[in-house]
Amino acid sequence: MTEPPRRAEPEAGREPEERPAPVKGRELRWRIWQQLPLLVALVVLWMLLWGQISWLSLVSGVLVALLVVRLFFLPPVELSGRFNPFWFVVFLGRFVADLVVASFQVAFQALRPRGVTGNAVVAVDLVTRSDLVMTLTSIVISIIPGSIVVEVDRQDSVLYLHGLNVRSAEEAQRLRAKVLSVERSLVRSLGSRQDMERTAR
Repeated sequence: MTEPPRRAEPEAGREPEERPAPVKGRELRWRIWQQLPLLVALVVLWMLLWGQISWLSLVSGVLVALLVVRLFFLPPVELSGRFNPFWFVVFLGRFVADLVVASFQVAFQALRPRGVTGNAVVAVDLVTRSDLVMTLTSIVISIIPGSIVVEVDRQDSVLYLHGLNVRSAEEAQRLRAKVLSVERSLVRSLGSRQDMERTAR
């Protein structure tokens, strides 16, 4: 008569291995919601690369975005869960105004006889620690003529910008204040409560 197989005993001084807990439905939905901004951005980028808006580019973009998310490890974009339409409209209005003014300023600097007399790389310490706010701030600053983000320190939330016609410490400080103002406007639009408290200090 054969004996039933014995359960393997854990070795002395070694803890038994714990099996990973299965992902619950609510957690799975939350993970998908966190990855949604990244998926949408990848689909929009795919359609821009194709240069057309069609059902074919949309469906293929969704498939490519899902493939990229599955094959490559990308940190989830943590959403704050709040959105203020009023401050978002204010942000858009200010963004358009800054875009127009900066375009004329850069054109004037390029066309004047002496041209651009000085450039500098300026480090800006952001107040928030949100990846979403930091990314949007980098995009907005890079779109506005006159400055572009050349490096991002995600761990310390520091943006390194190349600024045109920055010749003194006062002008560098003015550029930092501009970046922090953009960050503050984005936080008012879609930042978390904690980010709003930090930017209000």
